Amino acid sequence: MAVELCLLLLLFCGSTISEVQPIYKPPPGTLDFGFVPSKTYDTGAYHEPGSIGILFKIVHAFLYLVQPNSFPQDLIRKVAQQQLGKTQGDYQKPENVVLTLQAIYYEIGFIVSAALGLLFILLLPLVGLCFCMCRCCDNCGGEMHQRQKKNADCQRSCFATFLFVASLIISVGVLCAYAANQHLTNQVRGAKKLVNSNFKDLKIFLNDTPAQIDYLVSQYNTAKDKALSDLNNVGPVLGTRVQEQLGKEVRPALDAALTMAGAIRETKEALENVSVSVEVLQEGTERLHANLTDVKTHLSNTLNDSACNAAQAASTCNIIRNSLSQLNINANFSGLPGVSSQLAKVNDVLKIDLSSLVQKGYAAFNDTPDLVVNQTRNILSAVPYIKSVLESIGSNITTFTKALPVQKILDDLMVYLTQSEAYVQDYFPLVEQYDFYRWLGCLILCCMVVLILVFYYLGLLCGTCGYDKHASPTTRGCISNTGGNFLMAGVGFSFLFSWVLMTVVVLTFVTGGNVEKLVCEPFEDKNLFKVLDTPYLLNQQWKNYLAGILFKNPNVNLTFEKVYSDCKENKGIYTSLHLEYLFNINEFLNISMYTEDVALKIEHIQINLSKIILLDEIGKENLLNFSSSGIDGIDFSAYLTEINKSVTKVDLLSFANDLEARADQLPKGALENALKGHANSIRMIHNQQVVPLEQAMKYVKARSTLNQSIRLLKKTSSELMVKVKNVISAVNAAQFLINNNASQVIVQETKKYMDTIVGYFEQYTEWVKESIAMEVAACKPIANVIDTAVDIFLCSYITDSVNTFWFGLGGSSMFLIPAIIFAVKLSKYYRRMDTEDVYDDVETIPMKTTENGNNGYHKEHLYGIHNPVFTSSVEQW
Repeated sequence: MAVELCLLLLLFCGSTISEVQPIYKPPPGTLDFGFVPSKTYDTGAYHEPGSIGILFKIVHAFLYLVQPNSFPQDLIRKVAQQQLGKTQGDYQKPENVVLTLQAIYYEIGFIVSAALGLLFILLLPLVGLCFCMCRCCDNCGGEMHQRQKKNADCQRSCFATFLFVASLIISVGVLCAYAANQHLTNQVRGAKKLVNSNFKDLKIFLNDTPAQIDYLVSQYNTAKDKALSDLNNVGPVLGTRVQEQLGKEVRPALDAALTMAGAIRETKEALENVSVSVEVLQEGTERLHANLTDVKTHLSNTLNDSACNAAQAASTCNIIRNSLSQLNINANFSGLPGVSSQLAKVNDVLKIDLSSLVQKGYAAFNDTPDLVVNQTRNILSAVPYIKSVLESIGSNITTFTKALPVQKILDDLMVYLTQSEAYVQDYFPLVEQYDFYRWLGCLILCCMVVLILVFYYLGLLCGTCGYDKHASPTTRGCISNTGGNFLMAGVGFSFLFSWVLMTVVVLTFVTGGNVEKLVCEPFEDKNLFKVLDTPYLLNQQWKNYLAGILFKNPNVNLTFEKVYSDCKENKGIYTSLHLEYLFNINEFLNISMYTEDVALKIEHIQINLSKIILLDEIGKENLLNFSSSGIDGIDFSAYLTEINKSVTKVDLLSFANDLEARADQLPKGALENALKGHANSIRMIHNQQVVPLEQAMKYVKARSTLNQSIRLLKKTSSELMVKVKNVISAVNAAQFLINNNASQVIVQETKKYMDTIVGYFEQYTEWVKESIAMEVAACKPIANVIDTAVDIFLCSYITDSVNTFWFGLGGSSMFLIPAIIFAVKLSKYYRRMDTEDVYDDVETIPMKTTENGNNGYHKEHLYGIHNPVFTSSVEQW
């Protein structure tokens, strides 16, 4: 039904497939429906960690070394499907044993690292206990005696350097751990703003949807008004279209006829120019010919004189007599055929104004829209009915829109969203409180390491500053002895705290590392969604879990990955969730139901254009008369030949100079003077007649005009009969089209016009489809919520910070072992010993003093006596 079609079309008619369909553009133009009103979402679901991001990348690289395997999609699917642990016997099944081995293989890096951490936790306190007991028995460095060695200074320097380097590395580690701890706290404190931004975007998403739907509904008037406007102007619009279609044949034919009319006028002008130019040139050349003939006659008479018979003059006179034939004109325009007969025939043709006849044809053809207007008045009587139908459709659209429970659904969602926001706001202080406890606990762990470092640094400082290389081990200063005690205190606290630190490191390493590898990385490359989209995984009865939840139809191809990707691209919720399965309006998209009346009215248009006469028989006869005017019989080559000739056969100046030179060869006398007189006459003819014929504007213009006119006539006359017949044939064909085939053209254009009217509504429906698919209820906030929860909160805030914390703390804990060794070794060189080696002299080895029973070393503080051997040696020096 028409009403139902437009109703559902406007509200939820987006494309019934998730892909956006191209907008239909009906001829001749596209309607402008404007832009669907929408607000900009504030949340930018992207976290930039800042400078600490370098540490995050280092930790990611370390985790890749520990766990280089790709995300185990198949393993996770099988584990979830097998549902290990249902019964005790399930673990013994071969397939479950294989899955267990596969899981162990995948986790081998974490398992080995955790095993090493557990060994550290178990062995280091035990080693510390044994070490303490050993020292209490004066073993393991507990004996307050130091043997003197030649390389003692080198060993002390090396131990101090190694301990300092180990302490620096531990310091870097604890700083990384502290930075990660502080970073997590800072992000938790700033998370409230991000949470509020997400809730704000969700509210915009819910609040804007009704307004967007109302906008789509209101734009129905754009299509309706345009359709009514075209119906009100059906005559001019349809007439213009018919005229444009027929004009493809008619206008070129009339243009050709009009061009031929212009050619007739140009031919007349060219013929007149030929006649006038030939007369001017004939006048000049005839006078020149007469003068040259006179000079030649007089010169011939002179050469017949008896003086030329003399032996000295005979040869010269013969040469001059032989050249007399050159004294003649070259271009003879008098012998050219006339064009008066052709001009007379063209003048007879021009008695009929062909241009006026062609203009009448133009005017008649341009009246086509008026003819169509007069013959389509019956359609205008149907416009009020069509208008009432379209108005009723618009009112029904509004009624149906209000009847749909869209607003109720949005209100319920808004209530739920408000409650969720209130819940988050209420519990956020509790989250901050627990985060404070976490921060304090991590700070205490860092302080444990810092305490050890303080003892090491103080020991190095006091030992290095207070050490006196001239003092004996038993006489070392108080500052040096204090430095050694600090080092041993650091060793003691290292044994006490190391297992606690490593326990925290192992727990956070296993947890944070696996979250990074099994959640964060697969979420970033969408492999996590592929696992969730595995058929029958989350529900053994449902192929597609999300479709089963939303539509109660698990066979619908709706996946988590597709929904997330569509929302990430800010597509409409209708497209993202495939809501066509809830609101299937494709069955109602049959616009022919409500356009049937319009189509029937338009299809019954009857238009007669036989009154249009493009060119009558008089005009055609006039064209034929022009083609038989005889201009094609003009000898154009004769004209062009004479035009291109020079005025005389020889250059008169050269001839006169040559004649005068030959006269000089003759004996002095009357013959010489006569010939020179003739030479001067020839020069005078050249200057007075030849030069004007070559340079005077009158003759130059006449020659140029004659040249142009002859060439124009030659071009016009070329296949003149064929050209005229082609023009008449084109006019007859156009006239035949109007008289006999115009009805077919009118039917075609009427069909196109009907398509245009119907196309407005089709264009409107396609626009609504695209708007619903891409703009109405754009679900970017939903993707932002997922990104905020997983990518930002879980991965960027928590997991990266926790991983960096155990990375720094674990590195510090591992370097406590070499620090303990170097500190114990170095403390021997700083602490004051109870005994020392005794020497007979500086170069001897220790002697055995059996009286005290101490194997060659002495406890002066016990006996209160001086060393007699050492004293005697000094006295001898």
